[in-house]
Amino acid sequence: MVHDPVEAIARLNRGRAGRRAAALVWAICGALLIAGCGGGSGSQPQIDVGPNVGQPIALADCHDWNQADTEQRLGTIQQIKDFASGPVVGNNASDPSGTGSVLDDKQAYNLFNNWCEQSFARGFKLYHLYQRAAGFEGQAP
Repeated sequence: MVHDPVEAIARLNRGRAGRRAAALVWAICGALLIAGCGGGSGSQPQIDVGPNVGQPIALADCHDWNQADTEQRLGTIQQIKDFASGPVVGNNASDPSGTGSVLDDKQAYNLFNNWCEQSFARGFKLYHLYQRAAGFEGQAP
């Protein structure tokens, strides 16, 4: 562990390899400083605002669900329902053989609440949970 970065760099500077290493350290420090600037005073910090805000529905997971308010959760359920109820393609890609099964909104809400309260499930994708449950309990849209 480095307790005194100035002394550590001075030690690196004592030899030829040390000078190269010091140059590398300074280059990395410079790159980190530039990357940390963030584009000036007009940039806004990223805020975790719940599932799918500006992202594809396939990226929403239990962590997002847990961070969302009720309105965001209902919007997420609707997006997943719209996706899941789309045409199901059979062996012939140009000939849809029906539509996907969907859950009642209350079933979907309870499904996500029950799974997402488990700490091990925070990375579970919501649409995966939905489609698996709809395959067993779902109904045609």
